[in-house]
Amino acid sequence: MANRFRNEIEGLEQDVTPEQQKAELPKNMFTNFFVDGVLSKEVATSMLPFILFLALLCMVYIGNKHLAEKNVRSIDKLTREVKELSWDYKTLKADLMLKSTQSEVAKQVDTLGLKELVEPPQKIILISEK
Repeated sequence: MANRFRNEIEGLEQDVTPEQQKAELPKNMFTNFFVDGVLSKEVATSMLPFILFLALLCMVYIGNKHLAEKNVRSIDKLTREVKELSWDYKTLKADLMLKSTQSEVAKQVDTLGLKELVEPPQKIILISEK
């Protein structure tokens, strides 16, 4: 009884051809390359527009990346410059506040040969005659 089933299975296997055993794969660049093994001229020329499109996309991607990095560098440079100018502004403002105090003004006036008033200023009153 086991021989009868074996004979039926072997008979079925012999009826199927090797082309029928392969599953039908869609014809594209990858199946031709991996299944057939070698690209023919016809297949290569038919896939050329797709390959050129992919190359164009890669070039656009690389250009976009370079542009983004350039923008990031310029933003960082401007940020550093703004911080430096802010520090300069704060330093100059503090120096001006220090130099505008009465004691500092008195020291600078003494170097010019002028003296500070000891008595308060007098108010001049003008009497007009009618």
